[in-house]
Amino acid sequence: MTDTARYVHLTARPTGFPTAADFTYVEGPVPSPAAGTAVVENLLLSVDPYHRGLMDGGEGGFALGAPLEGRAVGRVVASRDPGLAEGDLVFHRGGWRTHAVVASGVDGTRRLRNWQGVPLEAYLSILGGTGLTAYAALTRTARFEKGEDLFVSAAAGGVGTATAHIARLLGAGRIVGSAGSPAKVRHLTERLGFDAAFDYHDGPVGEQLAAAAPDGIDVYVDNVGGDHLEAAIDALREFGRIAWVGALSMYNGDRSPAAPRNLFEVVHKSLRMEGVLVRHHTNLQDELEEFLVPHLRNGSVTVDVTVMDGFDRTVDAFVGMLHGENTGKMLVRTGV
Repeated sequence: MTDTARYVHLTARPTGFPTAADFTYVEGPVPSPAAGTAVVENLLLSVDPYHRGLMDGGEGGFALGAPLEGRAVGRVVASRDPGLAEGDLVFHRGGWRTHAVVASGVDGTRRLRNWQGVPLEAYLSILGGTGLTAYAALTRTARFEKGEDLFVSAAAGGVGTATAHIARLLGAGRIVGSAGSPAKVRHLTERLGFDAAFDYHDGPVGEQLAAAAPDGIDVYVDNVGGDHLEAAIDALREFGRIAWVGALSMYNGDRSPAAPRNLFEVVHKSLRMEGVLVRHHTNLQDELEEFLVPHLRNGSVTVDVTVMDGFDRTVDAFVGMLHGENTGKMLVRTGV
């Protein structure tokens, strides 16, 4: 085990899109575990869209000049926690650093079941918070039913790809996605089995969605908000449902966009719209794994990730993810 730990600190509040100048890398000694805790050497780190909002500060936000936090998978290297043994693989929230002090059951820390035949990257993507968000959005929030038609925005990202995999296993009818480049559109239709997909840069989202789903949709999993939400409201059939996961259109610019101009259609069509926060659905973790692991093992579900190698690429990975440079979940392999 190395003697040096490394951390990413936020040193300035970003304006618009973050840049490398807003962060700094800091070194220190590897921590020692206090009673009831363990030290984990991180192997994989997750960088997520929600981190951008936390960088603005406020209640629950990231402090300046302090280590950032995020989902991570690591291996226990020293332990005074009876629930964690040296060598255990652990999921926890002490990311954006090479080493973290954790305690079993605190802040979501748990020993991984380490399913045979399942790659480590799955635990921060389709078996992690990303997949859990998609699973909760479909099965609990939208109450998705076999044969229903689905639209997913930011469909080539982590939650988007997980949503499509899970919806297909649930017996979806037609699955339509939006993405930000021709290459991503091809990835959705040629690799991930979307029935139709479009590049939102190619024209009004409402027109493109109407062409891709001429008979309408039953469920919309929203990762974007803005014009995508407005388009989905138009396309939804009576009694349709919207599971609102995120709002990429708002993260780096105007935080107070106008409401969709067709919002009254929620009443007219008896639609239901509900937000999805994964922390309200952690009780579904075992259910998610039991549902997906057989399909990961037989290859019918893939682990869709973009991985940057090296802890010193953490900021690059985060900024790149916000600019849409990833397909699937963006991860960092620390290389410790």
